[in-house]
Amino acid sequence: MARVYAGWGFSQAFYRQQLDIRTLGYSSLEDFLVAFWEGFFLPKDANNLLTMLSTWQNGDISANERYGGDFVKALGAIKAKAFVMPGRTDLYFPPEDSEFEVAHMPNAQLVPIESVWGHFAGGPGTNPVDVSFIDAKLKELLAS
Repeated sequence: MARVYAGWGFSQAFYRQQLDIRTLGYSSLEDFLVAFWEGFFLPKDANNLLTMLSTWQNGDISANERYGGDFVKALGAIKAKAFVMPGRTDLYFPPEDSEFEVAHMPNAQLVPIESVWGHFAGGPGTNPVDVSFIDAKLKELLAS
């Protein structure tokens, strides 16, 4: 799981720029794979990881009696003002997926995080530039 996730968790540009070494301080790619990825996944209960994957595959806000599988209707029912903020290089949840969703949410705006940090764009303290961008957008949203 750790080795597979490593290929999707960060973008290709992240690895080309060697941010694992230059920014995060690992001595090599192998050190990063072992310390960061395996260090994160190996202690996890396999059933929890399977449940996470199942949620990704089966999570559907329209799979209920109220919306009867009508995903567009379910999206349209979201009335809260929202900034939908996928990472530009997120290989799990690319911005193109969010474009469809935002197009059907009446008060939503697509605001991609312009980052090479992939799925970790804005992640907990990994890249201060991403964190600042997200903080600024949250302040804007809350002030509105």
